[in-house]
Amino acid sequence: MTEIDLSAVKFDEKGLVPVVVQDKTTAEVLMTAWANREALEETARLGEMVFWSRSRGRLWRKGESSGNVMRLFELRADCDGDTLLALVEPAGPACHTGSRSCFYRSLWGEPSGEGSFLGRLWRFLKRRGCDDPKESYTARLLASGLSRVAQKVGEEGVETALACATKDRDGFRYEAADLLYHLLVACIASGVPLDELLRELSSRHKGAEI
Repeated sequence: MTEIDLSAVKFDEKGLVPVVVQDKTTAEVLMTAWANREALEETARLGEMVFWSRSRGRLWRKGESSGNVMRLFELRADCDGDTLLALVEPAGPACHTGSRSCFYRSLWGEPSGEGSFLGRLWRFLKRRGCDDPKESYTARLLASGLSRVAQKVGEEGVETALACATKDRDGFRYEAADLLYHLLVACIASGVPLDELLRELSSRHKGAEI
């Protein structure tokens, strides 16, 4: 990324615009911050989030001290151009408290979960793949190679199909969950990221309301 179109951005009287940062995989809202023109240009140049610190009066690159940088995938403007949305891949927790998101405190209503569970599961499985195979089934399965992973996908697929054919609702739920888990592991083993799989699905429904 080397260029950025700022023509649609409406900066306030201080030359700033709020930026909402969202995890591109889990859909979690991670944080909000402020950016000026220079911060956005530097973000585009680096491909990582750079903001303007109002308290320190200078640019700050997210993760410059913690290492929890945020790789930028897309930057969007709202309909008025006075708020931006950054879709990122975070290298670690977004909040200085160590929480994954700065929005971890509920003030009202029932907790409804954070972002996409499928996305969070994907991230978890990728981490588990780096664990000791003696302590993690996911790591053990990945270490066993593609053939074994493929075999497990096939086995779970057959069991899911049988539960469906016999109208075993509880069995289907259980087996389908197993199938989805092993399918995600197969994606990791095959080097196919979850968002690439979702883009493929999305491409087949262009023009349809989903």
